[in-house]
Amino acid sequence: MFTENANQIFRKSIADYHRYDDVDRAIENPYAEGSIEHLLYMKNWIDTVQWHLEDIIRDPQIDPCEALKIKRRIDKSNQDRTDMVEYIDSWMLDKYRSVVPQPDARINTETPAWAIDRLSILALKIWHMACETERTDVDDAHREACRRKLAVLEQQQRDLSTAIEELIEDIEAGRKYMKTYKQMKMYNDPALNPVLYAQSK
Repeated sequence: MFTENANQIFRKSIADYHRYDDVDRAIENPYAEGSIEHLLYMKNWIDTVQWHLEDIIRDPQIDPCEALKIKRRIDKSNQDRTDMVEYIDSWMLDKYRSVVPQPDARINTETPAWAIDRLSILALKIWHMACETERTDVDDAHREACRRKLAVLEQQQRDLSTAIEELIEDIEAGRKYMKTYKQMKMYNDPALNPVLYAQSK
């Protein structure tokens, strides 16, 4: 199943990152370039690094200049995440390019890759919530509360995985069709961000 494979890759990416726990460490993608596994690993690695950047920037003692650097880095990471979603959707479009949609085929509210994006973030939430359940510097109430949250996250992962599998099955059968749009990140575009284009005049 696609999502079973994806979830395994996400777990591997997260575990690989936490061997060093360093936001500056270069990715070492173990999968063949051009494969869906390569794309999924890279997608989750970007998500994982950004997760920790978001932690760092929330340090109340952080130097403002350092915080600004990290904010710029998070902005770039968001663009990279969006690009990876589009690469995954392109892979999906190519895989199912020969499928002829049925006359009554319907479009889905989101593409498979945007649902996979949420699955990647869920894997991160599950990993870190599981870590909270094992902390020894907190009381039992904290660990128990985190165990309850973890159970909800794991159920959410199962439900989302099922929904993605059903969407892929519908696309394969022609019951639904994919339609992708280039995501317009206006704040990164010097021609569309009013603060940026005002400075160029």
